[in-house]
Amino acid sequence: MSEYHAAHTDAWSGTADPAPAAEPSAPAPVTPADAADAARLVSFGLQPKLLPARDAEYAELLRRYREEPAFARLADAVATGLGLIVMEVSTRAGMAVTAGEDSVFAVRMGDYARRASSDSADRFLHGLAHLAVAAMAFPRPEDLADNGYIGRITVNGVDAFVRQACHRLEERAEEHGDITDPATDAPGLEAGWRIYARRSATGATKDARRLAGSTTGIIGKAVAFLTDSGFLQRTGDDAGGAYRTTARYQLQVRDMAGSAAMAELLELGVVPVSDGTATLLPPPDADRPELAADQGLPFHA
Repeated sequence: MSEYHAAHTDAWSGTADPAPAAEPSAPAPVTPADAADAARLVSFGLQPKLLPARDAEYAELLRRYREEPAFARLADAVATGLGLIVMEVSTRAGMAVTAGEDSVFAVRMGDYARRASSDSADRFLHGLAHLAVAAMAFPRPEDLADNGYIGRITVNGVDAFVRQACHRLEERAEEHGDITDPATDAPGLEAGWRIYARRSATGATKDARRLAGSTTGIIGKAVAFLTDSGFLQRTGDDAGGAYRTTARYQLQVRDMAGSAAMAELLELGVVPVSDGTATLLPPPDADRPELAADQGLPFHA
């Protein structure tokens, strides 16, 4: 057999030595275009009302985040550099981010309350309104854990809930013989229930508009802010305004789970509320109730 014939016979019979395996290719380097796309994805995340299902570019960047680890790390780094915390990246919530305490995007409870009123007591009431909305939106722990759960609240319903809690706190104070204002080391709700109970529920003007300083006016401002922030969606005008929760709000409340004030509400037995929301801690001055640091969902002190 000729050498030519033998060589070709070996090749066809599979007995020839296999070719050496190709070296694994190195990951593609990150380009300026990748960095721009990562920043673009974070910018989409800062637009809470924008849904991936309604924006093809947003949806494509989310796909890259889920399928390209290097791109995901780059987007996370961009968010971190801006002082943002990535809570979730999914088709239901988009790139859901929240601002860290030192971020330029952080919303301060003091600034929020001062825009509404110069009354120092109102700062406590605005924080209490946000606490109550979160508690009513997710009334059971399993609701907070269920990604498919949609909470529904109304302005009047939240006000009724807080007033019922105030009534229960009043009863508890009478049982303990506490007929005066509580001490400065009293629990946050105990220190503030009288302020809420004494405030008019509506204080409507002659043209039937709610007064901004009424409790329903304060709750109305809270839900309007949450709606503008992409946390709630307005569904109707019933009971002072009806709203439903969004995936972003569930993530926000879940992230702030385990609060002292929520534990107080659970002890009152007013409604079977969840264990996830922001908290109101005891104010440093009982006559000037304030939110403690990092305790004003979704605000920073």
